[in-house]
Amino acid sequence: MQQTTPSPPVHLPLPPPPPKPAPGCDICAALVRQRQDARDRGDLSAATDADVEIRNHPHRAREGRR
Repeated sequence: MQQTTPSPPVHLPLPPPPPKPAPGCDICAALVRQRQDARDRGDLSAATDADVEIRNHPHRAREGRR
C-alpha cells in the first residue's frame, strides 16, 4: 500500500483593492452603484464584474498608459 502525505498549504495573496472610478465619469459612477448593489445582495460575482468594467473603462487620462 502506498503511503500518502498531504500537500503543503496553498498561500493566496489578498485580492487587490477595488478600482476607483474616474472623477466626474457618469459611467464609472453607475458602475460603482451596481457594484455596491451587488455586494449588498451578496452577489460577489456581479460585484467583481463591475470592478473589471471600472478598471477597463477608457478615460483620456489613461490613454497615455496603453
